[in-house]
Amino acid sequence: MTDLLTNAPEYSVSDLAGALKRTIEDAFGQVRLRGEISGYRGPHSSGHVYFSIKDQNARIDAVIWKGVFGKLKFRPEEGLEVIATGRITTFPGKSTYQIVVEAIEPEGIGALMALLEERRRKLAAEGLFEAARKQLLPFLPQVIGIVTSPTGAVIRDMIHRLSDRFPRKVILWPVRVQGDGSAEEVAAAIRGFNAIEPGGRIPRPDVLIVARGGGSLEDLWSFNEEIVVRAAAMSEIPLVSAIGHETDWTLLDQVADVRAPTPTAAAEMVVPVRADLLHAVRDRGSRLLGQVLRLRDRAGRDLAGLLRALPDAQRLIETPRQRLDLASLKRDRVRETMAGKRQLALSALARRLSAQKPEARLARQRERLDGLKRRLPEVLARQQQRMKERRVQLSERLVRAFANRIGQSRKEAAQGRGRLESLAQRLRAAPEIAWRRKHDQVHKAGQLLNALSYQKVLARGFAVVFDEAGKAVPSRARAASATRLTLEFADGRIDALPADGEALKPAPRLAKPAKPGGGGQGSLF
Repeated sequence: MTDLLTNAPEYSVSDLAGALKRTIEDAFGQVRLRGEISGYRGPHSSGHVYFSIKDQNARIDAVIWKGVFGKLKFRPEEGLEVIATGRITTFPGKSTYQIVVEAIEPEGIGALMALLEERRRKLAAEGLFEAARKQLLPFLPQVIGIVTSPTGAVIRDMIHRLSDRFPRKVILWPVRVQGDGSAEEVAAAIRGFNAIEPGGRIPRPDVLIVARGGGSLEDLWSFNEEIVVRAAAMSEIPLVSAIGHETDWTLLDQVADVRAPTPTAAAEMVVPVRADLLHAVRDRGSRLLGQVLRLRDRAGRDLAGLLRALPDAQRLIETPRQRLDLASLKRDRVRETMAGKRQLALSALARRLSAQKPEARLARQRERLDGLKRRLPEVLARQQQRMKERRVQLSERLVRAFANRIGQSRKEAAQGRGRLESLAQRLRAAPEIAWRRKHDQVHKAGQLLNALSYQKVLARGFAVVFDEAGKAVPSRARAASATRLTLEFADGRIDALPADGEALKPAPRLAKPAKPGGGGQGSLF
């Protein structure tokens, strides 16, 4: 045994580490490795990224060099399920092996988590998760709208809890809560509740609850769809999200006005406890009544104290009585003064009235009338002179107007004579033009009638079948029931007996149809 060990080649640690490195790199030059990211802490100060990829039974260190990390479309995150492409190598400094990642992509749940995070960032950038846009829940809603599955235990638990706390009207909009088309149904339910007009046949809910029981990420994925999140963001009715258990989170929870940890908790959030409200009302009523009684008693005591503090009534009126006596004396003096002033005013009015006596006014009017009589001849003379000058001006304007009118009438008469001559020429030519137009129309109609005549069809080898009544036979059954048939060709008619097989006989020739325009075409039947 000792000889075998002595004959074996000796390696230095570095040589052995290098040989192992070359062997592993030659055997695993390019591999695709599936696993979960663990221990990810982001880029190192050098720009390189170090983490591990693990599964249920093993783990392997991984490194992404700075140049490769900057070119990745997908950035690794803790807990993501990924598929890493790269080469296996060793790190001699620690006697470990590792994968140098050249490309990485999400896989399974990790991919869903990455998609969810990317969608969350996008919607958050649009402001859909802002607290400022969230609405407050009504204290006591009259109608509650619930969007959930009609067959699950969720709706029964919620209705039971609402009945226990405070019975309210509930409108259920049944939807599928997972699977294909479930997201569209949930979004349509939210939009449908918001589309209900207030005061209509169907009451409009005061608050909405979107509920579902617990499940995996795939089961709850419908509530991460963008169509559901945007419908919730546009809801004018306050919305409560009650998806899964307390540890389950969806994008609907972040956009909803309130997030409930469970559907039952959502029912507790939207209504208060009726018994607690009744107790609070009774308690406050009792306290209010006590306050009123205490206030009444205190007011009575205050009134009694004020009454005791009031002075004697006679003393209170002594000073006002003196003021009244002084005011009476002052009033009498003022009355006398006012009477004197009124007397003086009446004397002045009497003097003015005497000046307005009828005799004095008549004398003034007589003097005015005499003055007008003296001025009247002069005024009449001036008025006659102005009227004479006005007549002369009107005569001159009338002469000029008559002259202008006569010239205009002559001009209009000349223009009218020219128009009459033009109309006379057009009138003489109109019958000839109208006759030619009608002649052309009749000729074209005749040509069209002749082209549509059934005789043209017969000339191409066809025949018309008539029965004994002279009516056209359109079918074989009609021909079999007829006792005598007549066949019309382009050059005449012949008789035919359909049953006894007698020889066909020439029929009398029909008169040819009239020429086009000669009164009619005739009928094919």
